[in-house]
Amino acid sequence: MKNNDFLKFFSLFALSVFILFILMIVMSIVTNISFETFYDSLFSKEIQFAIKLSLETASIATILGTLLGVPAAYALARYNFKGKDIVDSIVELPVILPPLITGFALLVFFGNTVFGKFITENIIEILFTYKGTIIAQFFVATPFIIRTSKSVFECIDEKYELIAQSLGSKKYESFLDIVIPMAKNGIIAGAILAWARSIGEFGATMMLAGATKMKTETLPIAVFLNISLGDLEKALAVSLIFLLVATLVLVIIRSVLKIGENNDRL
Repeated sequence: MKNNDFLKFFSLFALSVFILFILMIVMSIVTNISFETFYDSLFSKEIQFAIKLSLETASIATILGTLLGVPAAYALARYNFKGKDIVDSIVELPVILPPLITGFALLVFFGNTVFGKFITENIIEILFTYKGTIIAQFFVATPFIIRTSKSVFECIDEKYELIAQSLGSKKYESFLDIVIPMAKNGIIAGAILAWARSIGEFGATMMLAGATKMKTETLPIAVFLNISLGDLEKALAVSLIFLLVATLVLVIIRSVLKIGENNDRL
């Protein structure tokens, strides 16, 4: 067998094994719930609320993360400053820390520190509210946008910006008109990862926003609440609903992006 043939075989084999593993996990959920339970769960007020809240909070957290993360990624990619390696490592902390510890740290910050208490008492109520859900999701998801965008910015030659500036563009204009369009696909990829991370967030959300039914109940928390009540079949049904909702949204996003890319080529 030629080296190229072996690489092709091994690559497809590895992909097949992983896909099979995912499908086995999904089937373990599907085969353990009845259609009646799934239908009742899907159209119950509780799960409808959880679906709406999950989509809403994850989308807001991703938008906020993109607005903050893209400029932050540009700073890390383009500028050299003292302590840059330390800053770069700190950005990774929300990814490395266990979600439960992240949520506990956020709870302590907003509940016990002077600055955090000032925010919650005078600017925005965060503790045990849906806004706390957004903050928790934003905190754990933004590093994905920063890391992905930084990698893309580093691959874009700075000479394009310098040429634009030599022709009269200001620094921010070259960033918006030259760099952002060139980095668009990478930024969107990071945003998709951040959204997926946000909608699946549980530990940090539960610690900061709580697990209150019909108030801070996202889909992962709905699964937890039903497991706590011993209703395992409904918990499995909600898990399947979560998988379907997340997959559907990701497919729609990818389809829209593909249409946009085709239009750009035309």
